[in-house]
Amino acid sequence: MTNFGTRIVLAVSGAILVGIGSWIMAAPTIFLATSEVIVEHDAGLVSEVTAPSGMLVIVGALMIVSGIKARLASFGLAAGTVVYGSYGFSRMVSQYLHGTPSDSLVVVMYFELAVAAFLLALTLKIQAANPLQPVDAFHQEMTQ
Repeated sequence: MTNFGTRIVLAVSGAILVGIGSWIMAAPTIFLATSEVIVEHDAGLVSEVTAPSGMLVIVGALMIVSGIKARLASFGLAAGTVVYGSYGFSRMVSQYLHGTPSDSLVVVMYFELAVAAFLLALTLKIQAANPLQPVDAFHQEMTQ
């Protein structure tokens, strides 16, 4: 996989995850306020909001690295698909079960689902070209 466009997609979508994860980790109440969600200082609630931020940072970093190390591209795309897709899907279910949140969160849901669909399409394209590439690449990276 040497497609420059795929590398850019990995880097940008990974950087978004790193940025959001870092922001949530550093200032969760400010981050939530940007979506019109106001949280009074409740250490338990802040902990629950902050908990997934580490995963966002780690997966985002993995995506950036997989954009640099082309052999890991399929793995990074798949990881991004899972993260963006799970957030978008969870927001959609929440909207159905609990009501519509602020407009900004609805836009975020559509963005997450669109990015997940795009990453999935790129993943499937790479998989079709070489079905064993992600397994081989991951094994080679871990054994070097």
